[in-house]
Amino acid sequence: MAGCGGADEEADQGQFTGVALEAQDPGAVHVHGLGYDAKREILYIATHTGMFELLPDAEKARRIGDSYQDTMGFTLVSPDFFLGSGHPDLRAELPSHLGLIRSADRGRSWQPVSLLGKADFHILRAQGKTVYGFDSRSESLLASSDAGRSWRTQIPPEALIDLAIDPENPKHLLASGGAVLYESEDGGRTWKVVANGLAGHLAWPAPDRVYLADLTGSFLTAPRASGPWRSGGALGSPATALLAVDERTLFAALHDGTIVRSSNGGVRWKVRATP
Repeated sequence: MAGCGGADEEADQGQFTGVALEAQDPGAVHVHGLGYDAKREILYIATHTGMFELLPDAEKARRIGDSYQDTMGFTLVSPDFFLGSGHPDLRAELPSHLGLIRSADRGRSWQPVSLLGKADFHILRAQGKTVYGFDSRSESLLASSDAGRSWRTQIPPEALIDLAIDPENPKHLLASGGAVLYESEDGGRTWKVVANGLAGHLAWPAPDRVYLADLTGSFLTAPRASGPWRSGGALGSPATALLAVDERTLFAALHDGTIVRSSNGGVRWKVRATP
C-alpha cells in the first residue's frame, strides 16, 4: 500500500534534471510518497534525495542503497514490487524524466518500464495491474491495465494534487484538485464535483472509509467518496504524503519530513520518526 505527495511538488516542476550525491546526507526530508510492507512492518519513504526505510524499532529512517534519485510518484504494488517516477541521480546516464520505473528489490535498484524521457509522474496509484499516473509535464492522467507497459490518456478536470482508488473497484476514483474533490466511476474518463473547498492528500483503505489530509494540516474522514466529510484529529502541519495501511493505521509525512502515525483512524497522531 502506498500514498503519494502532490501539492509540494509544484515547486519541483521544471526545475530539476536530476539529483547529485550530497556531501552530507540530508536524511529523509522533502517526502513525496509512502509505502508499507505489513509483513515486515517496514515503512518505505520516497524523497527528493532517494529512498529510505523505517524499520519497526527505529526512530530514524535509513537510506536504501546509495542512490539520490528524486522519486516523485511512488506506490507499492506488493512488498517486492515498487513503481516510481521522477528524476535520476546525476551519476546515472538517464534522461531527466524517468517515466515509469519499477523495483523488484525493495527500492535498491530501478528499471525502466515505459515512457522513459517522456513522462514525469507526480502521482502514481496502483491496484493489481491497474495503474494511474498524473503526468506533470502534460497535466494528463494516464491509465494502464497492464502494470504500466501501455497507457491511455485521460483528461483530468484540472491539475491534480492526489488520487485514490476504491479498494473494491479500480475504475472508481477520487481526486483532489486545488480546491475541489472530484469523483470518477469510469476510470477517469469523466468526472463530477463532489466537494468544493476541500483539497489535499487522499487515502481509501476500505469501501466505507475515505481519508483526507487537507492543505492546512487538518484531517478529515468520510464514509464514501461523495462525503459527508467530518473532522478528525489535527496533523499539526500540512502533509506531503498520506498512507492508510488499513482503516485504523495511518502514516503521514509532514512538511518538515517528520513521520506521524495514527492507530485509531486519524483521531490521534503521534510522531513516529524525525528526519
